[in-house]
Amino acid sequence: MSDEGTEPAAPTLRDAFGAAAKRAGVGAVAPGEAPSGSALLKAIGGVRGIVESILPGMVFLVTYVVTHELVASVIAPAVVAVGFIVVRIVTRTPVTSAIAGAIGIAFSAVVAMLTGNVNDAFLPDLFINSAFLLALLVSLAVRWPLLGLVAGALTGDTTGWRDDPAKRRVAIIATLLWSAMFAARLAVKTPLYLSGATEALAATKLLMGVPLYAAVLWITWLLMRAAYRRVAVTALADGE
Repeated sequence: MSDEGTEPAAPTLRDAFGAAAKRAGVGAVAPGEAPSGSALLKAIGGVRGIVESILPGMVFLVTYVVTHELVASVIAPAVVAVGFIVVRIVTRTPVTSAIAGAIGIAFSAVVAMLTGNVNDAFLPDLFINSAFLLALLVSLAVRWPLLGLVAGALTGDTTGWRDDPAKRRVAIIATLLWSAMFAARLAVKTPLYLSGATEALAATKLLMGVPLYAAVLWITWLLMRAAYRRVAVTALADGE
């Protein structure tokens, strides 16, 4: 019987979640694969990704220190972000991440200009960190640690990992680790925001951005590698 004219099945929620995870940094290395410097660099977007993540924040900081002008300080990073989009279009490289970054920067600029307070440019960042922290803590509370779901989506083991003590333990530890990262950002940035320490807030965002994210990602893959490699070795031994 011919399959012509048959429409492809719609992607399931698992497929969509797995695809999203693979597009994100956490999908750059398979859980059982040994992490390397190049894999870590790829996971955080490569050299271009690092520049696109850090440079707008540096431009904001330098502009504010020099001018202490709200409009100049929030517009300058937006111009840099648009420049990244143009470069990607000219070089025919994917523009999704650059567009997402530009939207985030533009939104922060609009918030700051609407309130007239340059510190409010950091409000979206505080809310985003709060949302991620809440999602991670809720996942722990309902005993479906989010990092376990991510690893399951990447490996196709969407539910089985909960029945494996090592995988479940690693998922909990990794989820706690990411929770600690977002909590640490909020613990440091919130007092700075409330006290109006703009320069310190901008510098802290840079220091606790890509460098901290890269360190947490690296540790996460070491944990995942240990758990998934153990399972693979056990399965191989049982088959012999």
